[in-house]
Amino acid sequence: MAGEIAAAMWAEVLKVRRSVVPWVTILAFAVGGLVGGLFMFILQDPDRARRLGLLGTKAQLSGQSPDWASYFALAAQISAIGGLLVFGLVMIWLFGREFSDRTVKDLLALPTSRAAVVVAKLLVALGWCILLAALVLAITLAAGSVLRLPGWSAATALHGLGIFAATGLLTFLLAITYGLAASIGRGYLAAVGIMFATVFAAQVIAALGFGTWFPWSVPALMTGVAGADQAGPGRPGIAGVVLVGLAAAAGTVVWWQRADHNR
Repeated sequence: MAGEIAAAMWAEVLKVRRSVVPWVTILAFAVGGLVGGLFMFILQDPDRARRLGLLGTKAQLSGQSPDWASYFALAAQISAIGGLLVFGLVMIWLFGREFSDRTVKDLLALPTSRAAVVVAKLLVALGWCILLAALVLAITLAAGSVLRLPGWSAATALHGLGIFAATGLLTFLLAITYGLAASIGRGYLAAVGIMFATVFAAQVIAALGFGTWFPWSVPALMTGVAGADQAGPGRPGIAGVVLVGLAAAAGTVVWWQRADHNR
């Protein structure tokens, strides 16, 4: 089984290298990281930002301060909210392209088990998403250093990195559901629709105060984006995300093993 997974992963990596999709995801996360740095730059001196045309004359900023704690929280929010879309795009492309390009029957004709193919895709997606998260973190650290943000300490850094890593992992687990949707829908369209529906629902349900019970709201709540009263969704919310991710992964394996791939 391990040998089959390694061979399938090698094939998936080759597909990724020959596609423009990785560059699209890199660009999206790089822009997100740079926007976070720009936001900190504006917060440092709003009057300077207005003179430079970066802020409207009547615009008001509140709820954030130009320091490392706020910047780490902002980076985690980018990973949680933007990551749900970008990680979802990764999953949808990895699973949906086989049906859209009509290569699924050729893929399954190889002497590799269907379970190994699914596991390989999930592992490649995990590595891909880790690299994207590392990109945002690198931009965050570089921009914060250039801006000389105050409040750096070992405790602040560890806490910020912990929240960042946790939100990234939970977001990845939720993105697996889009891979399952792309498999069942045999392509991109249904999965993209489900992705946007869950992202929209996550914002609405969190705003209503029930985000803890809706897994797709949980990563953003961990960053404190909904306010102090909902910060930290607690064990039930985190457990719900883990269960959804594991169920989606298992469901994807089962579907690929049992589905009639006749087209």
